[in-house]
Amino acid sequence: METVNVTAVTEFILVGFPNIHEVEIILFIIFLLIYLVTVLGNILIIVLICIDHRLHSPMYYFLSNLSFIEILMTSSLVPKMLANFLSEKKAISFTGCFSQLFFYFFMGTTEFILFAIMSYDRYVAICNPLRYSTIMTGKICIQLVIGSWAGGLFMILSSLILKAQLPYCGPNVINHYFCDSAPLLHLACADVQLIEFIDFIVSLVLLLGSLSLTVVSYAYIISTILKIPSAQGRQKAFATCASHFTVVSLGFGITMFVYVRPSQSDSMKFNKILSVLSSIVTPLLNPFIFSLRNEQMKEALKDAVKKYLLITQWAGMS
Repeated sequence: METVNVTAVTEFILVGFPNIHEVEIILFIIFLLIYLVTVLGNILIIVLICIDHRLHSPMYYFLSNLSFIEILMTSSLVPKMLANFLSEKKAISFTGCFSQLFFYFFMGTTEFILFAIMSYDRYVAICNPLRYSTIMTGKICIQLVIGSWAGGLFMILSSLILKAQLPYCGPNVINHYFCDSAPLLHLACADVQLIEFIDFIVSLVLLLGSLSLTVVSYAYIISTILKIPSAQGRQKAFATCASHFTVVSLGFGITMFVYVRPSQSDSMKFNKILSVLSSIVTPLLNPFIFSLRNEQMKEALKDAVKKYLLITQWAGMS
C-alpha cells in the first residue's frame, strides 16, 4: 500500500490586491484613512448616545450596539490587510486565519439579527406608539441584544468547528485579502460539499429570516405612515426609519450576492470587491447615514461640539 506524506499547513498566504509596491502604498493610505474614519465615526456615535440623555431610548441603544459590531468587524480584517500592504510575505498564521474567520462571521451574523430587532423596534414605535414604552422596556432591550449575540455565535459555531478540523495540506494561497470562508474551503484536502451546504442553509435562514421580519415590519410601518393625515407627520415618521432602512438595504443587498449560493468557489475577484463594500465601505458609511439623516443625532453632535469649545475656551482663559 502506497504511503502519502501529508504536511499540515501552519500558515496561509493572503493574495489581497496584487500590485506594484507604489500602488500598494497608495492602497495602504486609502484603507488606513477609511479604517480610522470608520472607527472614530462609530466611537463618536457610541459616545454621543452615552452622554446625551435625549438619545437614551431603545432605538439608539440598538444603534450603539450596531456601531460596536462595526468596529469589531472592521478591526478583525483591516489591520492585517494594512500590514500585508507593507510586507513582502503576506502571510497569516493558521490560528490568526481562523480568528479572522470567527470574528468576521460572528459579527456579521449578529449584525443581521440586530437589523431585524431594529426593524421590530421601529414597527412598535410607529404602529403602537402608546404601548412602546411598555413593550420596549430596558430589560427587553438588553435581552434582545444578548439574544442577537448568542444567536450569532450559535449559527456560525458548528460550521467553524468543521472547517477548523479539515485537513489543509497545501497549497496555502488564499485568493482574498482576509480568510473568507469560500477561498479557505477551496484549499482543504477533503470533500467540502457538506460544509458548503451547511453554510448555504445558515446564510439562507439568517438572511431570509431577518429580511422577512424587516419586510413585514416595514410593510406595517409604511401602511401606518400613509394613514397619518398631515404631511409633516408623515415626513417625521419616515425620517425615523430612513437611516435604518438605508443601512439594512446596503447590508442585505451585498451579502446576498456574496454568501447565499450553494457553491462559492467561482467569481473570487467579484466576491473580493463585494466583500470590500460589505466589510469596509458599509461600516464607513453607517456613521454618516445615521448622523446626517437623523435630526436628534445632529442636535446631539452640535451640542457636544459647543460644550467642547466652551470647555476649551474656559481652560484657555484660566
